[in-house]
Amino acid sequence: MPSIPHPVDLSVKPDITPFFDPATNTVSYVVKDPNSPACAVIDSVMDIDYASGRVAPVSADKIIRLIQSNGWRLEWLIETHVHADHLSAAPYIQSKLGGKIGIGVNIRIVQETFGKIFNEGTEFQRDGSQFDRLFQDGDSYEIGGMTGFAMHTPGHTPACMTHVIGDAAFVGDTLFMPDGGSARADFPGGDARTLYRSIRRVLELPDAMRLFMCHDYGPNGRDIRWETTVAEQRAHNIHVRDGITEDEFVAAREARDRTLEMPKLIIPSLQVNMNAGRLPTPDQSGRRFLKVPLNTL
Repeated sequence: MPSIPHPVDLSVKPDITPFFDPATNTVSYVVKDPNSPACAVIDSVMDIDYASGRVAPVSADKIIRLIQSNGWRLEWLIETHVHADHLSAAPYIQSKLGGKIGIGVNIRIVQETFGKIFNEGTEFQRDGSQFDRLFQDGDSYEIGGMTGFAMHTPGHTPACMTHVIGDAAFVGDTLFMPDGGSARADFPGGDARTLYRSIRRVLELPDAMRLFMCHDYGPNGRDIRWETTVAEQRAHNIHVRDGITEDEFVAAREARDRTLEMPKLIIPSLQVNMNAGRLPTPDQSGRRFLKVPLNTL
């Protein structure tokens, strides 16, 4: 298992503002350097009413208002992975505030896989060029005076990255809150054994590291939560706490995955998000269309 790819500095404590989207149970974050106006947005959401085909930037506009009202400077729009349960608002926010859109370099694998599933033509580039930055394991970047770094944590998808910024790590769908366990590993390119090893790598971070989830579903009716610590996960995570072996995890994860339905927004989400959150190109009449692959997912 690879070691942590960059020194961790728990003395750096970014200011973090969460935005919870109840329609998709997604948590987006504005991560600000406490010593400058610089900030980043992680895993933004574009609202969609799939039944009517209407898209609206309600959630994204909340993030934009926070940044503009405080006079902050947006430097990064980070996607922890290609989401299958919500559309990214990164290009919309970028059009209003600037910043660079970044994702893991293995977006290329996701684009190749789902480019075939959605029968995208040769005009659809499968090289990640829709994004401003493709992060490799250990790559670092600056948010004002803070240094963030990316850890490759595949298993849910091949492109999943955990982003560590000071004493905070944004784990995407690699982990849920301790009573939620872990994300599924049965999408094309996913793998339960790989996911276990990625999670254990995250749990090698210092015990005091704050971990921020991309989703929470309030198991057993509890209030929605999105922040935990490495220590709490190692002690209490129902799927991967200390003492649970890789084989035990794989058996439980694969059994659980066989019972799960596809996310209700997987078809629009994957088509849009593998294209850096950009909607399909309009036809000659100006209308945009999504594809529905039959008997494939």
